[in-house]
Amino acid sequence: MISRHWIYNKRRMFRWFVLFFASLVSVCAFELPASSSQCLVGIADTWNSSSATLQFYQKSSGQWKPEGPAWRARLGKSGLIWGSGISPVPSGAITKKEGDMRSPAGVFNLGGVWGYDASIRKNPKLFYRKVTSRDLWVEDPASPQYNRNVILDHEPSTPWEKKQQMKQNDPAHALKLFIAHNAPPKVVPNAGSSIFFHIWRGGGTITTAGCTTMDEAKLRALIASIDPARQPLYILLPKADYEKYRGPWKLP
Repeated sequence: MISRHWIYNKRRMFRWFVLFFASLVSVCAFELPASSSQCLVGIADTWNSSSATLQFYQKSSGQWKPEGPAWRARLGKSGLIWGSGISPVPSGAITKKEGDMRSPAGVFNLGGVWGYDASIRKNPKLFYRKVTSRDLWVEDPASPQYNRNVILDHEPSTPWEKKQQMKQNDPAHALKLFIAHNAPPKVVPNAGSSIFFHIWRGGGTITTAGCTTMDEAKLRALIASIDPARQPLYILLPKADYEKYRGPWKLP
């Protein structure tokens, strides 16, 4: 006689296999959007690497072609972890959390630019905002404005407002390009916030809390090259995973 416990375990195993293969199909079925014709590829040695090599690509006649030489960037102090972008996350993978000191991996849209200059060299369609003392970027997971730019109608006065205030007079944050990890409208509390490209510290000797940093001249050149109409993407993966998904995802 077959016990109920045996049947229960078989059903659990069957459900696990269904979910596992569904996730596998989802990951393998993903492809870069055909409408995207610009992307920045970041490749790290391993999941624990705090450095990456960046290469900018543009698509011409259906083929991805590198633009200019590759350059070095710094990542999170603790390496990489799967983030929330447009690419699927493998089943069972650990994902980014607020304060984990890891850079989100995957494929992400690129957003607007924030900085201290009155204006910058950029595509006319690329959003740019000059940061003021009233600009907040909310990193409080309990806030309904989590991972959003909030502009106050007054100077920050409460401890909470001052804590969320975008950095002032900080050379590393004088210019920053938003990486759409855990971005509106699908923001998950505590899944990580305030992920940008910005200027590195110490000439590239210092790691980050999760952002991707680089030389200022490289960042300015990148921003000047981005055309929102071409739906630019950021792809960040360890080397082995990049090669694993390169074919199925149609990566450069």
